[in-house]
Amino acid sequence: MTTIARGTDTLTRDALTVLQPGFTGTTAPDWLLRRLGEGLASVGLFGRNIVSPEQLSALTAQLRAERPDVLVAIDEEGGDVTRLEARTGSSFPGNHALGAVDDVDLTQAVARELGRRLAACGVHLNWAPSADVNSNPDNPVIGVRSFGADTGLVARHTAAYVTGLQSAGVAACTKHFPGHGDTAVDSHHALPRIDVAADVLQARELAPFRAALAAGTRAVMSAHILVPALDPDRPATLSRPVLTDLLRGELGYQGLIVTDGMEMRAVSGTYGIEHGSVLAVAAGADAICVGGGLADDETVRRLRDALVTAVRSGELPEERLADAARRVRELAAWTVNGTTGDTAPDPGVGLRAARRALTVTGEESFTPLTEAPYVAAFTPVANIAVGDETPWGVAAELSRLLPGTLTGSFTGDAAGTDALAAAGERRLVAVVRDEHRHPWMAKALTTLLTARPDTVVVEMGVPQSPPRGHLHLATHGAARVCGRAAAEVIAGA
Repeated sequence: MTTIARGTDTLTRDALTVLQPGFTGTTAPDWLLRRLGEGLASVGLFGRNIVSPEQLSALTAQLRAERPDVLVAIDEEGGDVTRLEARTGSSFPGNHALGAVDDVDLTQAVARELGRRLAACGVHLNWAPSADVNSNPDNPVIGVRSFGADTGLVARHTAAYVTGLQSAGVAACTKHFPGHGDTAVDSHHALPRIDVAADVLQARELAPFRAALAAGTRAVMSAHILVPALDPDRPATLSRPVLTDLLRGELGYQGLIVTDGMEMRAVSGTYGIEHGSVLAVAAGADAICVGGGLADDETVRRLRDALVTAVRSGELPEERLADAARRVRELAAWTVNGTTGDTAPDPGVGLRAARRALTVTGEESFTPLTEAPYVAAFTPVANIAVGDETPWGVAAELSRLLPGTLTGSFTGDAAGTDALAAAGERRLVAVVRDEHRHPWMAKALTTLLTARPDTVVVEMGVPQSPPRGHLHLATHGAARVCGRAAAEVIAGA
């Protein structure tokens, strides 16, 4: 595409303002700083951009030196989806664990501490929480990212999370509207479809979003899902009936609407990111999230030019683009002038929550281990939202409590026999993740328990399968603190 936007005219600045791009590296590249000077108002951060709190603080300071009101966003759910602690695993157990405890004060405290840490590093927009009701146990992308399968539980914890996060001065972005829980397809790969009646959507999917709006969520993220009861033709991110008629009109929401990542195949594979971005803004979206995969200046230029061209051709009303840019600037102003986030630190709240979230079966007949075991991790393919760079399991924490612990990762039809061979005479600890979704994993666990009935089983996904093993621990998430809580029970710490 030929570059048509020159200078810093209002139209060009508005087109840049609605973009939330990512970038590679741990310092801001020159092109990003230049775009901030031209009108770019938001930047999205991912695990690749973060090494430590000190480095992150320096990075956000570098961005604000170019534009003091820049809106710095991050995808930090805690639990399995962490960017602050992508290299170590999260200090917070994640939504499903909080839902298992079902203490809204605890959820609010966890979100407040997470927000405090983000704000201390200069991040003031968090693409969280997930308000999806995990009504489909085979959902490949939500799972433990949801507070649970009960609508009322999800609603009250979504509201508590929003309240806690924003009390620390960090804007919540409740997702994935109108609800991604009843899907069997990952929208990173294809377009999911939810075929339920409108009354089911109202009673189930929309209830947590109503709770989030009542709690004052500053942003809402759209889902790349097709919901025929709302719009039979376009996914929610590109749908005026969903974003404008339902979210703005019926629900009365006036805050920022952010798209899910536009390079996800559910949109990019059917509409392309340029046309998809134009359709999204026309439908009612205010901010275009891109940068999880496409993270360069060329992407920003392409999207800016697509929006400018659409306005000049009449495809996108100029006042709609201006309104979207206004909402971005209003949220940026809130992060600068709003809540100061002077909450007291509570560094232990994540571990306390993880310990309370444990469901233990067989503890009455279990004698804690005193010798170093062999930890067999049955490892499924991680979904893109979680990523495969973040460590999970109990081996690291057991090694701290029982030095000499060995571990191996196994997958496929021979996983069980391979794990038995690797363990030798050591006591076995089998770690699974969503056993109910992976027949090979269930087979491997049966192989282990048949040969070694004293095997300890740790389920770190959604505990849908019946508890098995001499001791069974359901952690309701695979965060580092979840692994630590399980290890403490296994070692009697």
